[in-house]
Amino acid sequence: MMKKLFLFVALLALFVTAIASAAGNPIVIDGSTTVGPVAKTFASYFTKKYGIRVTVSESGSGNGAKSLINGSCTIAAMSRAMKPAEIGAARTKGVNPVANVVAYDGLAMVVHPSNPVRGLTKAQISSIYRGSITNWKEVGGPNARIVVIQRESNSGTEESFKELVAGKGLQITGAAETQSSNGSVKSRVSTTPSALGFLGLGFVDRSVKVLAVNGVLPNVTTVKNGTYTVTRPLYFYTNGQPSGSLKQFVDLRKTAEGKKMISELGFINH
Repeated sequence: MMKKLFLFVALLALFVTAIASAAGNPIVIDGSTTVGPVAKTFASYFTKKYGIRVTVSESGSGNGAKSLINGSCTIAAMSRAMKPAEIGAARTKGVNPVANVVAYDGLAMVVHPSNPVRGLTKAQISSIYRGSITNWKEVGGPNARIVVIQRESNSGTEESFKELVAGKGLQITGAAETQSSNGSVKSRVSTTPSALGFLGLGFVDRSVKVLAVNGVLPNVTTVKNGTYTVTRPLYFYTNGQPSGSLKQFVDLRKTAEGKKMISELGFINH
C-alpha cells in the first residue's frame, strides 16, 4: 500500500513539473509608458494563447533598463536606445542587453484643438522649449503665453524628443510643466488652449490637434518613408538573445497577429 502511495506521489510530482515546464517561466516587463500599450496587448494575447503569465509595469524607460540590469524583469520596454553607461553597468553584472525593435513611433507635437497654428519647424520647437519663444503670436498663433509641456527626466520619450528636435544638448526652460506619462500630457494639452506637448503617435486622438513638423504630419506613411523626421524605434531589451517562450513573446511582432495589434494601437510595424 505504501509503495503504491509513494508511486502515486512521484507520478503526481512529475505531472505537476511537466505542466509547469509546459507553461514556461513567467515573463516580467518593465519600462516605457509609450511601449506599454504594445506590451500589455501582447501580454494579454500571449497569456490567453499559451497560458504563460506576463506582467507589465510602466515605470519609464530608465527604470526599465535598471530592472533588466538588476534582474528584476525579463524584458525592458524602452522608447529609446540603452545608453552606453547602462550597457556598461549591465555587463559588470553579467547582463548582456540585446535590443529587439518591436515597432516604430512618430513623436507627435500636439496642441489644443482650438489652436489655429498648423505646424512648426524644428527650429521653432527648439526655441519654444529653450524658452526663447514664449508667445504663440511669434509663430503665427494668438497672443497667448505658450504653456510648455515636457516629460519627466526618466522618460525615454523626453530624451528622444530632445535628440530628435535639437540634439542631445537641448536645455528645456525651467518654466516647462512636467507630466509623468503620454496620457497625462494628452490630458493637460486637451484642456489647456495655449499648451504645447509631445506624444507617442499611438496616443493621439481627437482630444488634441497634431502639428506638422517642417511641413510634414506624422502618420504611417510619413514615418515609414522617413519624411517625418521626429521618429524613433521602440524596443524590447532582453538579457542575451531570447529563447524558448521569451523568444516566442518577443517575436510576436513578426507575426500577422502581432502586426495587427501594433497597427491597431497606432504604431508602425518594423
